[in-house]
Amino acid sequence: MSLALAARPAVELSPLERLEVLCDPGSLRIIRSEVRSLHMGEKARSGDGVLGGAGLVDGRPLFCYAQDASFAGGSLGEAHADTIVRVLELAGRARAPVVGFVSSGGARMQEGVAALGGYGRIFRRTVALAGRVPQISIITGVSAGGGAYSPALTDWVVMTQESSMFLTGPGVVREALGEDVSTHELGGARVHQRNGVCHFVAPNDVDAAHLARDLLSYFRPGAGATSGAHAPPPADGRDPGDYVPALARRVYDVRDVIRCVADGGELLEVSAGWARNLVTALVRIEGRPVGVIANQPRHLGGVLDAASSQKGARFVQKCDAFGLPLLVFVDTPGFMPGTRQESAGVIRFGATLVHAFAEATVPRVTVILRKAFGGAFITMNSKDLGADYVFAWPHAEIGVMGSRPAVGVINRRELAAAPDPDAARERLADEYAHTQLRPQVAASRGYIDELIAPADTRGRVATALRSLDGAR
Repeated sequence: MSLALAARPAVELSPLERLEVLCDPGSLRIIRSEVRSLHMGEKARSGDGVLGGAGLVDGRPLFCYAQDASFAGGSLGEAHADTIVRVLELAGRARAPVVGFVSSGGARMQEGVAALGGYGRIFRRTVALAGRVPQISIITGVSAGGGAYSPALTDWVVMTQESSMFLTGPGVVREALGEDVSTHELGGARVHQRNGVCHFVAPNDVDAAHLARDLLSYFRPGAGATSGAHAPPPADGRDPGDYVPALARRVYDVRDVIRCVADGGELLEVSAGWARNLVTALVRIEGRPVGVIANQPRHLGGVLDAASSQKGARFVQKCDAFGLPLLVFVDTPGFMPGTRQESAGVIRFGATLVHAFAEATVPRVTVILRKAFGGAFITMNSKDLGADYVFAWPHAEIGVMGSRPAVGVINRRELAAAPDPDAARERLADEYAHTQLRPQVAASRGYIDELIAPADTRGRVATALRSLDGAR
């Protein structure tokens, strides 16, 4: 980066500077669209308000573009669309990733239907590349209408802290609904990191570009395992079992367990602010990029619900599309009950997570940490759903439901007649847990492949993934 660029506040980067920060030094080549915009009455600059380019990221080809909010508010006209479509076409032919810096007022009103048609062509090209090449959108300013839809069609959306995106702006909302809101209240980064529209939030343009480079490193063609001896060990080498309380109702942060398995203890969490009862993250294990899904007991006890099911399904589908193996950590009491969840469509969204796992063709490994009950046991990549390996820690519990509610159903009459119902429930619950919930029971029936000590989790998972190389 030049001294002049380094001295400028990151929020003031020009479109060209954004592309230069994204690409390897000296590798950026501009794709120009020098045309005359009949409706704007002046020669188009930077492709009519957008700059297209081709470059390298870590020595590998990349195509990119950056919209210019200083030119007609970054609005999209026909020539503007031509540049983006050209970038997408070239990316498809080269099977190379695409990164777009988006800041657009939407379709250019002066060009009418031609501008709308331009968005249609971009949408079509974006969808055609889905699952073929990684596509990342970085929102750097205010993006409205098609400027919000277009990023939503890509694989990953990064928002800078001061950016915002929405289908209809505050002015329209005020006119139509009488609701007075700011751009940040309507569609700021805080809003969209909580509803799942954006996957990452970065402080500024520079950090967003660096995050995009890091993200692309997980989807590098031919990325695979390194020698176990050369893979970075976990950050502190601690036993993941040290982080998991024995009592089922005690909370903990499952990300600590993930760090004990990941190379260098590093993970890139995806959609961290949305459906926080499920963690989705990218890690490396022996140098191999892996997608991780884990119930998060720190939030809602790790229960599955409509939002977390949708979050998990999207992540599974994305990893499967790009060939990333999946590692699933399970510690869940089941699906969230109640009228609110049923009204929210938990059946439909839960089914999407089941469908995503059942359809996935990448290697899949599951580790049951503490408990796996009911439909959530099946949904979280069970062996019968197609998991290649299912491991469990020795003190895990696996079954239809926990022991106390189970005996409340099975032994209802006996409990009602007992002189001391609480003591009877405790005794019956202990018996049920021993005969039904112990992982040894599931292992003896073939539902668990192996019981592993918590300290052996990284090594056993790494061996399993190694054995599945080329299994897809």
